[in-house]
Amino acid sequence: MREIQLRDAKASLSAVVDDAIRGKLSVITRHGKPEAVVLGFDEWQRLSQVPSFARLLMSAPLEPGDQPERDSAALRDIEL
Repeated sequence: MREIQLRDAKASLSAVVDDAIRGKLSVITRHGKPEAVVLGFDEWQRLSQVPSFARLLMSAPLEPGDQPERDSAALRDIEL
């Protein structure tokens, strides 16, 4: 990963894009502050397809005994 100033990135955009295609990320800075990242489309697609937490939990390979037994005691009475 390299840092490149915005004005330099504008002047050499083709080279920045070529580097991103080859897998080399570029952080675009403005006045020394990181403002944007240029990465290849394939890498962007890979990063944007992160499954939801619920989907990760559902796909966990659980074995019998991995989950604790549910307490089957009667619920307590409450007065409202």
